[in-house]
Amino acid sequence: MEGREKETVTDRTLDVLEALTHTSRLADIAAATELPKPTVHRILQRMVARDFVRTDGQGHYTGGPRVLSLAGRYMRRLDLAQHAYPVLSRLQQSTEWTVHLAMLAGDEAVYAAKLEGTKPYHLASRVGMQLWLHCTSVGKAMLARMPDDRVHALIQRTGLPRRTPNTICDEDRLLAELETVRARGYAEDREENETGVGAVGAAVADYTGAVVGGVSAAALVHVPTEGTAAWRGEQVAAAAAEISSLIGSP
Repeated sequence: MEGREKETVTDRTLDVLEALTHTSRLADIAAATELPKPTVHRILQRMVARDFVRTDGQGHYTGGPRVLSLAGRYMRRLDLAQHAYPVLSRLQQSTEWTVHLAMLAGDEAVYAAKLEGTKPYHLASRVGMQLWLHCTSVGKAMLARMPDDRVHALIQRTGLPRRTPNTICDEDRLLAELETVRARGYAEDREENETGVGAVGAAVADYTGAVVGGVSAAALVHVPTEGTAAWRGEQVAAAAAEISSLIGSP
């Protein structure tokens, strides 16, 4: 009996904490959790005392510093590649292309995971390889999640080096491309980073909504494959959204 009661108290506390992610008033929290107001108030006061919740004294509650601290410490320990592997594996099976997970690292990105496609060839990419953002699908997807002024500042630092004849080396053209990426939900690499290789990519965001990486699927352009680039782009965007959800993206 005691164990069941403790479980009930725990469930109620977690329900209240979850409700705080989308509402702040006591009455709304009670409605969202279907708990009596006195019960919700008692739980909130206990969490306020432990710094898990803050209150303004006017009936509004928000997450407290202890919640933020725990979330930050957990995120620092999270092995994103390990958590993302099942999603990446399903993406590789559905698209049959080589799948990458890349992490944003300053003004560049770095491959954190790679799953070879089903075709009888291997791409030159490898885990640990650094890549520019402006000429790769996963990089352009990351840039598209940033405001234009941040993109401009990055270009001022790095320039837009040419990798192939197809590389976009003009800032206005790149910004226009990023608008297309935002509207479409995924980016395309049309042999812009490596001649003969095409890719589609989408960004991964963390629990703050900030871009932290991206997912891509790539293949040799001269090898026939079933399905369109748009279909694969949608598959990649769905995988990126699922990985983002795994790390708490709103």
